[in-house]
Amino acid sequence: QVQLVESGGGLVQPGGSLRLSCAASGSIFRIDDMGWFRQAPGEERELVATISFGGTTTYADSVKARFTVSRDNGKKMVYLQMNSLKPEDTAVYYCNMHLEVQLGTIRSYWGQGTQVTVSS
Repeated sequence: QVQLVESGGGLVQPGGSLRLSCAASGSIFRIDDMGWFRQAPGEERELVATISFGGTTTYADSVKARFTVSRDNGKKMVYLQMNSLKPEDTAVYYCNMHLEVQLGTIRSYWGQGTQVTVSS
C-alpha cells in the first residue's frame, strides 16, 4: 500500500523558516510530478509549488522567492524550504505525488497534512 508521510511542520515566528519533507513508501514503479498544497481554515486547498520529474518548478505568486521545492527521486522524497514566513502562510500543508504503482497507470496520492503556524 502506498503512503505519503509529511514532517517538519510547527510553530514559527514571522520571518522564520521551516523545511517540510514528504516521503513515499510502498511499491512504486515511478514518481512523476510532486508538489505541495495548503489549506487555511475556511479556504479552499491551493497549490503552493510543484516539481516535475525533470526538475522543472512552478510556484504560487504568493510564495515566489520565499519558498523552494526540491526532490530526491532515489529516496522518493519531496521537500519544501519555506523562508521569510508570514502569518498568511499559516495552513495545513499537504504533499502530493503522481505515482505509477501499476505499469502504465499514474494516480495522484496525498499525504495526511502537516500544520504550519506562523505567529508571534
